[in-house]
Amino acid sequence: MTTQRNLKSRATRVTAACRGHTKRLVFIGAGGLAGAATVVLALSGLLSQAGAATVTFPGASTTGVPAGTVLKSVPGQVSSGTGWKFISSSGGYVSVTGAGAVLSGLSIPYNINVTANNVTLKNDKVDVAGTYGISLRNTAGVTIENSTISGTNATSGRVEYAVDDIYQSSTGLVVSGNNISDFCHGVQVSAGLVTGNYIHDPGYVAGDHIDGIFDPGFAGALMISGNTILDSFTQTSAISLDASAAGTLVANKTVENNLLGGGGYAIYGGDSLGNTTSNIVIKNNRFSQLYFPKSGQYGPVAYFDPTGTGNVWSGNVWDSNGVTIPSP
Repeated sequence: MTTQRNLKSRATRVTAACRGHTKRLVFIGAGGLAGAATVVLALSGLLSQAGAATVTFPGASTTGVPAGTVLKSVPGQVSSGTGWKFISSSGGYVSVTGAGAVLSGLSIPYNINVTANNVTLKNDKVDVAGTYGISLRNTAGVTIENSTISGTNATSGRVEYAVDDIYQSSTGLVVSGNNISDFCHGVQVSAGLVTGNYIHDPGYVAGDHIDGIFDPGFAGALMISGNTILDSFTQTSAISLDASAAGTLVANKTVENNLLGGGGYAIYGGDSLGNTTSNIVIKNNRFSQLYFPKSGQYGPVAYFDPTGTGNVWSGNVWDSNGVTIPSP
């Protein structure tokens, strides 16, 4: 038990910022590392093969800006539209203040800051270094779909938060069908729906602590389903439900039907810092061994409390052979 606790503490997040130590593993070709799952890129996305079963997960060809989309550059070709405009101050950013605004078919090398309700961002390319790709502040009914969101490169140009509900106060958020890379945190959100995304190849600058999806706690209902989330680093996770502070109730989170792998542990289940968890449902996920034999460097899951009210661990399997992973 002492050894296991030490391993967990090495991978535990420092949640105030992206901090930690890591080395990068490079994914070369379709086969991955010896003993890893057979994961190949195909027109239908990522095909995961375990025995006779073939399961399709989101990949490069099925997410992000659809092929053939002609993008207009911001601010070079267009600098405003109904409910939004480019602001040149503070290094430049796109401000979305109009309810019901739709930003579609745009190439934006700046932060998009959304403060309005019922906004739709779709078929957009957002590549920006710095703190935020798309930031939300006290919004309702925002949809981010079929977009490519990344830093400008995997090192000094990585984006800290590709998608971030800054105050964890937004409701009705949908993040769907996006291709997200070169990030420290791919999606930071506490409530809503995150589905059908390809979250992969995070970036790194010294001190980063990396998550594909990071829910910093609270009890808002969050569904994470049907995503491919692969973290090629030794820390922190594909998905973390761990709260940023002790004394936080972590509840009403569902993680199902995803392809997950990498980090210290592929999933952190919310039970760190002595926090109480309830209705944490982790089911029917496939754990890739693309980077590590245990999916994460130390294992598939940490800090999940199977005795918590409504907590479920069920139907989770190794992607390479379909063998069930027992409840921690």
